[in-house]
Amino acid sequence: PAKKKDIRDYNDADMARLLEQWEKDDDIEEGDLPEHKRPPAPIDFSKIDPGKPESILKLTKKGKTLMMFVTVSGNPTEKETEEITSLWQGSLFNANYDVQRFIVGSNRAIFMLRDGGYAWEIKDFLINQERCADVTLEGQVYPGKGADGNEKVKNKTKPEKAKKKKDTEKKSNGVKEDNRATNQREEL
Repeated sequence: PAKKKDIRDYNDADMARLLEQWEKDDDIEEGDLPEHKRPPAPIDFSKIDPGKPESILKLTKKGKTLMMFVTVSGNPTEKETEEITSLWQGSLFNANYDVQRFIVGSNRAIFMLRDGGYAWEIKDFLINQERCADVTLEGQVYPGKGADGNEKVKNKTKPEKAKKKKDTEKKSNGVKEDNRATNQREEL
């Protein structure tokens, strides 16, 4: 049995244990639980279109916090980026989308959504804006209306740096490196 301590002698660990005991018996509603403790929403497979992988992502991200990166076209200052993304956030707010915005560079911002199920609708809105260069959502880069001609590659994925690194290694080695087995044995 635990020794009875005077309440004045409690340290932080004792207080935390006491709080856990009180919360254990509390009836906390599912909406009040932190996101990682909430049970996942059931997925209705009848709504999934096998031809569109985005429909699966929409259903799996529903009710979860999601972040998307937005790049402003041109060469804006941080203040211009703040103003432009603020207009976009205001438009989304007026359309009843709960979006928080964080500026992370002179031309880049993060839009955080409380419900990731709306992310693709918001992405469609953003890529139709004149000053939107691209939107990155779930590893996919979607070019915007303001993208340069060389940036308008449809749905490119992020891991381009690894490819560039491999190309430079091949050039620097001078020896053809391949993953295939050869018929000849090389002598060391």
